Parts: sequence; structure tokens; C-alpha cells
Amino acid sequence: MTEILLLEPEPSPAWFPFADCRPICELRAGAWLIRERWEAAAEGETRAIFGPPHLTSFSEEGVPQVVPQQPVAGPAIVARSDFAPAGVKLDLPENPARLVNDTATVGWWVPQGSTWEGQQVEWDEIACDGILLHGCYDLVTALEHLLAPDTLDFTNETSDPLPQGSVVIGDPDDVVILGAAVEPGTVFDVRGGVVVLEQHSYVRSGTRLEGPVYVGPGSEILGGTVCECSIGPRCRVRGEIVSSTIVGYSNKSHDGFVGHSVVGRWVNLGAGTTTSNLKNTYGVIRLDVAGTAIDTGRQFLGTLFGDHCKTAIGSMLSTGAAVGVGANVFDYSSAPKYVPPFAWGAGGGLMDRAGFLKTVERVMPRRQVEFTDSVRDLLEAIYDHSVKP
Repeated sequence: MTEILLLEPEPSPAWFPFADCRPICELRAGAWLIRERWEAAAEGETRAIFGPPHLTSFSEEGVPQVVPQQPVAGPAIVARSDFAPAGVKLDLPENPARLVNDTATVGWWVPQGSTWEGQQVEWDEIACDGILLHGCYDLVTALEHLLAPDTLDFTNETSDPLPQGSVVIGDPDDVVILGAAVEPGTVFDVRGGVVVLEQHSYVRSGTRLEGPVYVGPGSEILGGTVCECSIGPRCRVRGEIVSSTIVGYSNKSHDGFVGHSVVGRWVNLGAGTTTSNLKNTYGVIRLDVAGTAIDTGRQFLGTLFGDHCKTAIGSMLSTGAAVGVGANVFDYSSAPKYVPPFAWGAGGGLMDRAGFLKTVERVMPRRQVEFTDSVRDLLEAIYDHSVKP
């Protein structure tokens, strides 16, 4: 099995809000995390993540340790976290090689007897298919390109029978149910792609799933329309959600529109929270991160919701908004495009560290996740990094 070391991108506003709170490789690109995509392409296992100091205590089940960048002795692959492989297995040569997508080097193959010490440009090239991310907003681009083939792969698995009372528009073989519970009255529209329901997921009557859609283990779809979305484990979703990805363990339990957005972990979107995903001019969308303008090159882009952020009922979010880790959005007629980490409402205040930790300590057990000392250490490091004195 090939050993993999994942290299995080250099800090920049383009990676807000997620670089503050988690490795980029632990974000969802299509149905899978970027780390999982590299492990599938290389048929290997990740040993460590080369990342920033504030994430060295990062702690989630199954995630390797975050460590400072260091030389790598082969055999191993050093892979960029800002590249999402398409799923094609790598054909590795005997000699050292650069993994190249178009003209960009996205990784390095380090065979036995060789050492990687940085971006060696003299190594031979081998092609690597996938999507190069220029910022967190490109996770929506990755979703558009990768979700359909990701879900199509599931049609090779043995599906549970279609539940009685459900309606299928398209080929019934494109509904893949892997130990999920589906109530009568659910509509599966698979003309645009496969719908996958993982183990212990649940779909309530009155839901319309328009493929491609991936619903992770233990997630609940409680009504409304879910179209071209990737939903991670243990989420609760209701309303209209389109072309969006949820990393996992988050709530959108009520009506409201979320489109072309990225939702981190442990996010709670209050009833009626609505994102704008298209400018009135139909022009290219720009992000504004703490005064830095970022041209996304996208016509459709909603909101980037950092981990542990929350919105009040009726929250309205602008096209191309970004909400920082731990922020609480309330008392706005319309929230600004940039909400700083740990912001406390419209008054310009900050949530204090003790209050933030107490809230997380209440929230995590609701998903049967233990609030451990290592989780506390991580959240304290994230808070101290994000809230500058």
C-alpha cells in the first residue's frame, strides 16, 4: 500500500473560511473528501498532513496527524491538498516523477531510495486527472465535475429494493439504496444522475431527490428538493438545496434555499436561512475576505459556511458570502459578504472563547460524538489563531 503525505496550500484569503478550522484535504469534493480521493487514486493510505501550526492538534476520527512540512523518503506520494483527483488510478514509474494536471504540478512520486525535499522541477512528468482548486469556492466546481461519476460508481454495488410508494423518474437502477430507510411518497429523479443513500440514512415522505445526489451515512432528508448535492455523514436537511456540499454533522432542518454553497461541519442554519447564488447582473461573482477581493470566475456561487457557524431564523446571505468559523449571524437585515470568525451578531462583537467551547460541548453529544480534551485543545488553538489580539 502506497504511503501518502498531503501538502496543504499556503495560507491566503482564497481558503477562507475553512483554512482557519480544518485541513483543506478534509473538505468534500464530489462525494468524497479530497484525502479519500488521493487514497483511491494512489491505492494508498495517508500517513500525515503537512499543515499550519494552529491545526497540529486537529482531531477527527480517521484523520492523520497534521505536522510541519519535512523531507519525505520513498516509497511515498506527496500530494497537494488543493487538487481533487478524478478517480483514475495512478500508473507510477520506477523513477521519481511529478504528477501533473495540465501544466500544474499536483504531486510527487518518491520511489524507494529517493527523497522529496520540495518542489523538484527536474523530475519526469506523469498525467494526473482531476480538478485543481484555486480556493474554497472551487469545491462547487469540483462538485459539478466529480459528483456524477462518483455516484455512477455506486451502481456496481447491490442496492436494496426500491421501497413501495416511491416514484422513480428515469432508470430505477440509478437509485442505489445501501441500508437506508425511505418513506412512501419520495420522488427519485435520476434523469441527470444517480441517487445514492448510504447506510442508516433516512428520507421522509415529501422529498424530491434529483440526481446526482450522494447522502452519507446517518443523514436525514426531511422534505423538499435536494438537487445535485453531496451530503456528508450525520446531517439533517430540509427545504431546497441545490448544487451544494455539506462536509458533515450539520443542520439545515427547515425550509429555505441554499444554492451553490459549501457547508462545513457542525453548522446550524436557522429556519428560513436563504443564500443568493446569482447576481442581478448575471456577472462573475467576487468574494470579499477582510477587504481582499477574490474573483472566483463563477457565475453561480452561494455562501461558504465555516465550521461551527450558526445563522438565526430568516437570515439572508448575499451572493458569494463567506461566514467564518464559529460565527453567529443574527440581527442583520441582510448579512454582509464577509462575516469574521467568531463574530457575534451585527453589533461587531466577538463570541468569547469560553462561551464557544461551552456551546460545542453541548452540540457534539447530540450526534453521539464525545467532546474530548483533544477536541478542546483543537478548538482553543483555532480560536486563538482566528481571533487576533
